[in-house]
Amino acid sequence: MLQHSLLLIYRNFKRFRTTFFINLVGLSVGLAGALTIYLWVHDEWSFDRYHATTGRLFQVLENQRTAEGLNTYGTAPLLAEALAEEMPEIQYAAVATPPDFFPGLTLVAKGKTVRADAKFAGKDFFHIFSYNLQQGDASQVLATKTAAVLSQEMAAALFGTAANAMGKTVEWQLADLKQTVIVTGVFGPIPPNSTDQFDCVLSFDAFKDIMKMGESIDWAQDGPFNTFVVLHEGADEAQFQTKISSLLQRKLATNTERALLVQPYADMYLHGEYTNGVPSGGRIEYVQLFSAIAVFILVIACINFMNLATAKASRRLKEIGVKKTLGASRFSLVAHFLAESVLMSFLALLIALVLVELLLPQFNDITGKHLALAFTPHLVFSALGITLITGLLAGSYPAVYLSGLRPVEVLKGQLAGSVADLWTRKGLVVFQFMLSVLFIVCVWVIQGQLAFVESKDLGYDRNGIVSFEAAGRAQQQPTTFLAELKRLPGAVNASSMWGSLVSTYGAGRPVEWEGRKILANNLSVNYDMLETLGITLKEGRSFSPQFRTDSVQIIVNEALVASLGLQNPVGQLLDNQRIVGVARDFHYESLHEKVKPFIFRLEPQTAGTILVRLAPGREQETIGRIQQFYAAFNPGQTPLTYHFLDEDYQAQYASERRVGVLARYFAGLAILISCLGLFGLTAFTAERRRREIGIRKVLGASEASIVYLLSRDLTRLVLVAIVVALPISYWVVQQWLNGFEYRIALRLWYFAGAGVLALVVAWLTISTQAIRAARVAPTLYLRDE
Repeated sequence: MLQHSLLLIYRNFKRFRTTFFINLVGLSVGLAGALTIYLWVHDEWSFDRYHATTGRLFQVLENQRTAEGLNTYGTAPLLAEALAEEMPEIQYAAVATPPDFFPGLTLVAKGKTVRADAKFAGKDFFHIFSYNLQQGDASQVLATKTAAVLSQEMAAALFGTAANAMGKTVEWQLADLKQTVIVTGVFGPIPPNSTDQFDCVLSFDAFKDIMKMGESIDWAQDGPFNTFVVLHEGADEAQFQTKISSLLQRKLATNTERALLVQPYADMYLHGEYTNGVPSGGRIEYVQLFSAIAVFILVIACINFMNLATAKASRRLKEIGVKKTLGASRFSLVAHFLAESVLMSFLALLIALVLVELLLPQFNDITGKHLALAFTPHLVFSALGITLITGLLAGSYPAVYLSGLRPVEVLKGQLAGSVADLWTRKGLVVFQFMLSVLFIVCVWVIQGQLAFVESKDLGYDRNGIVSFEAAGRAQQQPTTFLAELKRLPGAVNASSMWGSLVSTYGAGRPVEWEGRKILANNLSVNYDMLETLGITLKEGRSFSPQFRTDSVQIIVNEALVASLGLQNPVGQLLDNQRIVGVARDFHYESLHEKVKPFIFRLEPQTAGTILVRLAPGREQETIGRIQQFYAAFNPGQTPLTYHFLDEDYQAQYASERRVGVLARYFAGLAILISCLGLFGLTAFTAERRRREIGIRKVLGASEASIVYLLSRDLTRLVLVAIVVALPISYWVVQQWLNGFEYRIALRLWYFAGAGVLALVVAWLTISTQAIRAARVAPTLYLRDE
């Protein structure tokens, strides 16, 4: 029976070669797009979920109310130790410095010097996270103040092998700080689906000594540190959340507007944005967006199959009538037609897998991923499931429609199309092109916003500025280093700072003025920083060695002055810091955020990052001089690596750029599949009206009138799709643009242009087949088949 069914399916595929080819291409392209997106979505979902403690691992955060509302950020440095003592539900607790808390350390051992991304962490850090500790005991590797745990790559760079590194001494250096530590452990490569990437872990007890923190927590203190906890098996998460949320109120014995909260660590990557103290989005929005795109692409491909299968019903009338006359049940006919569509889907899957393998390298370049088509059980079952569902969905309507035809009518060659059938087919075409128009509008709006990001005046000049991390003497003697650096030909100006100008600053630090409390972002800088960046002052003066005061000198921005309601701010003390100038607002965060309060703090010995403004047209030769000077000033240090400030700015919009590129590709796929469907429908429309066309041509109808006849109805459907799609497109792109505080205005041409483009593409597709039908000799249309 199965062999007979497969034989019939094979014969039908041969009989309707054009339909078979169109459906196969459409389903193959749709499945390839869906599988590629599936690989990306699966990778996004896998971030930080490989730890053995997942499900019991949480990050503790703090909500604090300010004049701007409820803000969420890190915690006090000693909170982890206090929570471990206060909360019996906690099995492990550890604190860690956040990623990019400070520039990379310099590690020195046996005459070798390397740069390392390092962090300080509590002793239970390797109990909490599964970082593949190859050497050392997780309970002991961070138990002493002089402990250091290196990555396998770092251990090999310094000592040849991981085993050789154990017990050896290493000196780490950061600015004027130095400490000799002992290698107590080595961890293997950190998986790429980990948000935290580092080369070295040092004991947080040593950090406490450096910062003179003491041993007991000050419950009134806050901070930017990461606190992680692992609950005991069976502990009630909701109950723990309730207890920890009121902990600060109990400890401070006051009605404080501060509260702790816990979030599953595995969710932080996708749900990393907070609004008014609760998760409000993040990368999960892009996961949802691309998941929807994958579904839409498959739906468009399935619509093609439905339309073409029902359109060719007239050529299968006798087959269906004979089967029904011989006693075939409707169920058996439905099963047969579904088997055709499912088999088609699995044939398309084979082609789709080849397409995915060919396209993955380019897709990885676009997304910055390292995806591979590895046939794991999860991927195999997912691919088979997606394909099966696609086949059943694509074949469902044709199966129900064709199996419901009456034997008497079909044996007479009569096919009475119902109103429901007519509107269903038209509705599918409308829906198909509606999605295509939506994709086109999205592509144009995304590109328009990215062009706006490129041209927006940021309040500083990001072009021609090169930055690099300082090390050795350059970090320890910034005044001498910068003075000599400025004398290099092609170096217009230079300064130093601690951190990065272009960064995700988070909630900032609290400052108060006459009882009003706000959060302000801080950046410690050297002299000439504002001049190097091209930031202008609204009032006051810039930092200058000619003026020295007992208090810390700061320059604030206009947003801070407005938020605090400061009158005549220059010369006043803000938290024991003297305001010497007010800078015009500049965009130190991405255009997703409004300009927030900001403070430049003068710290002349700060030299974590060096910024140099280069003379226009002499960038490469000047960079060469800087590299030579840096090597001479820092003998024994690793070679200087640099990047441009403009590149840092562009990196803030990496996700949007990837969305823009992928949207172009998926819009192209949607249009291609839609055009394949129109092409097929036009062909079958011509075939079903072949006698009418033949008679019209005999009576003198021109080819143009025949083309118009075949194009008219389908053109109307495309126009309806455009009319329906435009308001939906407006709402979708407006929602996306709402994520930007500074954005483009939606212009009429975005929508009118998308409609015209969709219509032109549809006309080209329809006319190709319609012209071909119009040129056929009338005798071929009028003769019996």
